[in-house]
Amino acid sequence: MKLSSSQRMGGGSRSSIPLLLLLATLIFTALTTAIPNPQQQHRNNNARQTKLPRGDKYTLGLGKSDITGPVVEIGFMGYASTSQKGTGLRQRLYSRAFLVANPAAPAERIVYIIADIAAGDTAIRYAILKKLDALYPGVYTTHNFALVGTHSHAGPGAWMNYLLPTITTLGVDRQSFDAIVEGVVKSVQQAHEGAKDGYLYLGRGLVEDAGVNRSPYSYEHNPAEERAAYESVGGQTDKEMTVLVFEDAAGGLMGLLNWFPTHGTSLYNNNTLVAGDNKGYAALKMESILSNLYPSSKPITGFSQANMGDVSPNTLGPICQDTGLPCTYENSTCAGKAQMCHGRGPGFRVSDVESCRIIGDRQVDAAKRILEGILQRGEGRAVKGGTVVKGFHKFVQFGSEAGYVFKDLKGVERRTCKAALGFGFAAGTTDGPGFFDFTQNSPGTPSNPLWLLVRDLLRAPSPAQISCHKPKPILLSVGEMDAPYAWSPNIVDIQHLRVGPLIILISSGEATTMAGRRWRKAVLDSPILAQEAQQEELWSVLGGPGNTYSHYITTPEEYDVQRYEGASTLYGRHTLDAYIHATLASLHHLLPSAGLPAPSTDISPLPPIIAPEKSIALNTGVVYDNPGLGRAFGQVLTQPNETYSLPSTGVVVAVVVQATFVGANPRNNLRLNGDYVVIETRSAAAPAWARYRGDADYDVTFHWKRKDVVLGTSEVVARWDVGGEEAESVRSVNGAGAGAGREFRVRYFGDAKAPVTGKVSGFVGTSRAFRFV
Repeated sequence: MKLSSSQRMGGGSRSSIPLLLLLATLIFTALTTAIPNPQQQHRNNNARQTKLPRGDKYTLGLGKSDITGPVVEIGFMGYASTSQKGTGLRQRLYSRAFLVANPAAPAERIVYIIADIAAGDTAIRYAILKKLDALYPGVYTTHNFALVGTHSHAGPGAWMNYLLPTITTLGVDRQSFDAIVEGVVKSVQQAHEGAKDGYLYLGRGLVEDAGVNRSPYSYEHNPAEERAAYESVGGQTDKEMTVLVFEDAAGGLMGLLNWFPTHGTSLYNNNTLVAGDNKGYAALKMESILSNLYPSSKPITGFSQANMGDVSPNTLGPICQDTGLPCTYENSTCAGKAQMCHGRGPGFRVSDVESCRIIGDRQVDAAKRILEGILQRGEGRAVKGGTVVKGFHKFVQFGSEAGYVFKDLKGVERRTCKAALGFGFAAGTTDGPGFFDFTQNSPGTPSNPLWLLVRDLLRAPSPAQISCHKPKPILLSVGEMDAPYAWSPNIVDIQHLRVGPLIILISSGEATTMAGRRWRKAVLDSPILAQEAQQEELWSVLGGPGNTYSHYITTPEEYDVQRYEGASTLYGRHTLDAYIHATLASLHHLLPSAGLPAPSTDISPLPPIIAPEKSIALNTGVVYDNPGLGRAFGQVLTQPNETYSLPSTGVVVAVVVQATFVGANPRNNLRLNGDYVVIETRSAAAPAWARYRGDADYDVTFHWKRKDVVLGTSEVVARWDVGGEEAESVRSVNGAGAGAGREFRVRYFGDAKAPVTGKVSGFVGTSRAFRFV
């Protein structure tokens, strides 16, 4: 990362004149004392690096904590596949908290949570705020607290409030729910307790080849002149990344938060190792890079979603897996069915794991360039304008009998509908195709009347509901389904935050590319902000899915096509217009002169809080663990090789280091902020074993397998893939030559549950040492 250039001192030829030698020595000493090496300056957090003049002073706090739930035996959240249950861990999941407050009026604050989960959630957010209020009474409220997910489809599910997204995970699992809540709270505690004076900077830049529009046929139904206005920032997708940089008063880098749209679907629906997908990977990679440059501050980086509803990270596009030919353009099918039409990521010839790494790296590279521009070249802008920090939240009932009635931007009266999903919803997307004969682009009457019969057995939509949602053919009238409890939200969250010139719109749904653009533009063009906009350029970003999950938000033109995104737009054709209207109606709360709003939890309507106490919970707990006859927990069954040859530089295919242990169910202890697997190393110069890699590292994976359900036996495979950058890192650690002087070993940390007593006891397994030659 070129955050600074290195200086080199050249030497002359040897002189026989002592005076010249002494003079050269004095000059060299003076220069190296007076002009510190820029690289060393970056490692000194008390030396200010940013070339931009400072703006207003803020109170800033950042925090990070583990939220990894049960990594085995629980269904994943995202693809709604019953076969996608966890079998282990690729990379831990985290909550990252970004706190900004007005030092002159501390009650004026916001905290933005970006968490490695599929989406924000009503019950999760409620539980977090309840705990925060016990810790800091009256400080964190629905107005100033935003919970946004990275939209990873590779994490444990069974934690959402409404019924529909928990059907494939057998309801709600308390361990999964609590892991998120506790981790988010801890991240906010860190941010709150560590808050200090600092400064903010904004920058923008383009991210190349990190997303493609997976529904271009729908996108092209938007007006041509509107599409033409966005060609410079990506056309069919938004390629622009917005970065907010946090700097302490001494000039040290505290971290950064960015917004960029691309789905968390690099890892396919046959992946069963828990991971944060491309954005989780990117955040950890960026933190690793910055921690090497700023070891005393350990910067925290958040990679937030934006308007990614129709943006796929599978950038090589959808291909029929049986023929290798392109899928049909209009409805993404192969021979009339959706199942074989799947998007390919940039690393598909290696694996989806490699595609995930590539898409993550492309986001990291963009964030690095933008940060470098701010630090080195004075690009971007300092955040100023009177230390404005505002937040507003309200609940709006889109799904009432009468609907949410309003006038759109053209003055035409519109209304929303009770929530419903169309037939195109069941077709899935090119990131994860659906089942049976459902297809995208299905407006009007379904071709197979069987599904109408099935639908009506669950709940026949009312005539008013059918009329309201046209041209969507309704498959699931979820807004009218409340047995055993609500299937989907009819009440949505409207929230917007402000820091100086930056306005952050929190979207409860997955807004498509053009939907997000219209929403942001409507805010920036609002007469409410006109006076300020004349004095200073305002910026707007969209973060989501946040606070609750309300599926998708399309433009009316995209809705009419009824591909997956339109079919999943819950509240009818004018859903986007309703979100825009509800936002503009409360935008005055973001004005510098606005006071603190009354708590939105005191104002009807309020959403139902179902999870976890009132939810269906069909996942069974751990009964007991048994090492097996003649075995002990942690015993090594298969040792790694004694030596491995590192792959050549530039070779992606990895050398696989692997050890197998007698295991126990990892649900006995989530080991939050800890590890199941650690790679340790030592050398002759440093003979004590030291941690080198662990659960947060992408190339170290933990695999758990139940051997016998009745006996309670299981095994664990700890795997380390050493190739590409990882091989170069190992080569660097080894130093020059063959590196035979450095040893490595694998350690497995487990916890076993005893029969009868149920006591859980920890144990450790350790492999023999091995070397790279």
